[in-house]
Amino acid sequence: MVNKQRTIEKILEPPAPHWVGDAFRVHNFFPGNGLMTLQRMSPFFLMDYGAKIEFPATETPRGVGVHPHRGFETVTIAYHGKVAHHDSAGHAGVIGEGDVQWMTAASGVLHKEYHEKEWSKKGGMFQMVQLWVNLPAKFKMSPPKYQSLERKQFGKYLLPNDGGEVEVIAGKYNEVVGPAFSFTPVEMYNIRFNSGGKADFSLPQSYNTGCVIIEGTVKINNQPIDTDHFVLFKNDGTNFTMEASENAIVLLLSGEPINEPIVPYGPFVMNTKEEIMQAYDDLNKGKFGYLED
Repeated sequence: MVNKQRTIEKILEPPAPHWVGDAFRVHNFFPGNGLMTLQRMSPFFLMDYGAKIEFPATETPRGVGVHPHRGFETVTIAYHGKVAHHDSAGHAGVIGEGDVQWMTAASGVLHKEYHEKEWSKKGGMFQMVQLWVNLPAKFKMSPPKYQSLERKQFGKYLLPNDGGEVEVIAGKYNEVVGPAFSFTPVEMYNIRFNSGGKADFSLPQSYNTGCVIIEGTVKINNQPIDTDHFVLFKNDGTNFTMEASENAIVLLLSGEPINEPIVPYGPFVMNTKEEIMQAYDDLNKGKFGYLED
């Protein structure tokens, strides 16, 4: 049916955190978490949510050293703090508050991520999201790609009655288009509510859809959702509403599922075990390039 309300399937509390390197303390909402299969949020394969944490000043930036990826994209969204990136395809960049780094590993890269040097010297509040976005089989061996997207580049839709704005990173909201290129249809918005703000959404019923509450508390279809919680929607309709009685930020994700086998192993997401073995063989043969640690 058209225009049927999309209902909430699960509200996930933040799982116990773990460290990625010494820079990123993250709550892994999916896959796994007892509720989320490998396919449930396809094309989004993984979400690591770094809730707010204060880092002391240091002369040695914290980070994750050189490591490989193949078969998918990493998307890092900064809310507090700054992250520096380098990869073996020659891409480098720094993202600050509100910015997005969209790295397509595809056929294979080595990369490293660190707290930005000058930010590390001062320390401060840090909060981020990293997503792994799967690639269809026909694109998994494409050349690596890198998109550095500043907040000022995002499409912006102003909500009525000074209710805030919807920042469109990818996809389209009320005819406002986001700048990110994606290999499959993806909707990715930062909804920044002012107190009293309200927004309506309509997304294809077949799209897997979820959101994480970055700041504040919001009501989704009149159900209150607390900060740092993830909401998984059913694929039973198209429309839902959000409203905020206080300033709030919500990251909304929706995308057309990739209906193909998924075989993940370590830093690789492929379609078969043979492709995983080939990835390790190519890595050992130096085909991912070189990057100094």
